[in-house]
Amino acid sequence: MSPRLIIVSNRVAVPEPGNKQMAGGLVVAVKAALRNRTGVWFGWSGKIDETETAQPRIVERNHITYAVIDLSKTDFEEYYNGLANRVLWPILHYRVDLQEYSRADHSGYMRVNRQFADRLSAFLREDDVVWVHDYHLMPLARELRARGHLNPIGFFLHIPCAPLDILRTLPHHEEILGALTYYDLVGFQTENDRDNFAAYLLAMPGAKEGRDLTFEVGGRQTRIGAFPVSIETATYARLARNAARSPLAKEIKESLTGLRLVLGVDRLDYSKGIVQRINAFDRFLEVNPEWRSRVTLLQITPRSRSDLKDYAAIENEVTALISRVNGHYGEASWTPIRYINRVYSRTALSGIYRAADVALVTPLRDGMNIVAKEYVAAQDPENPGVLVLSQFAGAAAELTGALIVNPHESDAVAAALKRALEMPLFERRERHGPMLEHLLVHNIERWAEDYLAALAETRQRPSLMSELRAFLSPSRSSTDRRAPPEARRQA
Repeated sequence: MSPRLIIVSNRVAVPEPGNKQMAGGLVVAVKAALRNRTGVWFGWSGKIDETETAQPRIVERNHITYAVIDLSKTDFEEYYNGLANRVLWPILHYRVDLQEYSRADHSGYMRVNRQFADRLSAFLREDDVVWVHDYHLMPLARELRARGHLNPIGFFLHIPCAPLDILRTLPHHEEILGALTYYDLVGFQTENDRDNFAAYLLAMPGAKEGRDLTFEVGGRQTRIGAFPVSIETATYARLARNAARSPLAKEIKESLTGLRLVLGVDRLDYSKGIVQRINAFDRFLEVNPEWRSRVTLLQITPRSRSDLKDYAAIENEVTALISRVNGHYGEASWTPIRYINRVYSRTALSGIYRAADVALVTPLRDGMNIVAKEYVAAQDPENPGVLVLSQFAGAAAELTGALIVNPHESDAVAAALKRALEMPLFERRERHGPMLEHLLVHNIERWAEDYLAALAETRQRPSLMSELRAFLSPSRSSTDRRAPPEARRQA
């Protein structure tokens, strides 16, 4: 029996029969990792239930096995709403000023990680490969090791990793951030995030740096690396081509009545820079009166975490700013900013991307920002739009054909928007072509392969290496997979 890949994340998106799934970044990433592999996706069901169960529920959907558990209301409040989103999220996004630490939330976070480890232990096999995702589950490997599991265990952080001084503002940071040293491989979105964590590791007592970004801490060895997450580029480009002919795309074009379309797509969150973007658009209209009544900003912003006060405050601020801009510049026949608080399907969103002349992707801090990559993939190569991208998004390191801006500088963003709207076709093609080519090569499948290959190379268990190499090469024939590495080299 070949090793299984066990994907672990806070939330598991089990598709309901007959319903189209909203494919977010993690969903796409997990599907890429499990493609052609035997595996399980384990995590919270999204349901609140006070009944304790020792075994996770198993659900089979579309050739993927899901193992889900429920959380109690207290667990949800302390672990998820509490330490994960009121403390870890702001700190890792460089916003120490917004963190709200409490001992109760810390205790709840650790308790739920122990619960995950207990439930996962119930069906974990000796040769399974475990891949844990994101900040909710940093201590999970330590809990699994404490239960005697020697499996290869990797971790990937989808959000940014702040510098050393900021990380150390987390009370009892060694218990959470320090627990990452129990993983064999810790992956980050960018080299900057990786280097920030390397500095944190080296500040730990007795830490030693080895070769190839390997660190020894407390007798344990862990490796770190940068693995920029991506998208299903070719599939998304095809989806956008088809969506461009959809009724929704036609309705949007008709509603514009010749206006140029600038697009912003963000979850409602203070890290996304929505307030700064609206201020920049306001500045653009102020200094470029010739563009009034010729362009509109469509800001699509699904609400999230509305029960947290910081998110309610940002929603009020965004709504007030948009009202002020529309009231100041709007005409009976023209609304400068259209603001929508709803979720669009993946297909519908791809058609909106393709219709947009400019995408304003200007987060204050983002691990990667998949919107930027989806926008590039969705464009018509013969007549592409222009991406205006924050220098603080992880995607900026790859999408060098974008107009890179500092989102805190309204005048610079306004100038970039003007340049984007007035950019000639030849320059738009020259910028878009290399970015699309890069994304076609560095797609989500390559991301999963690169990470899992690095995990296999990192693992210091020779008896498992041949099995792991076979596991990481699903395209090989079954006969080739059973052959030892030496035989494959001779062949």
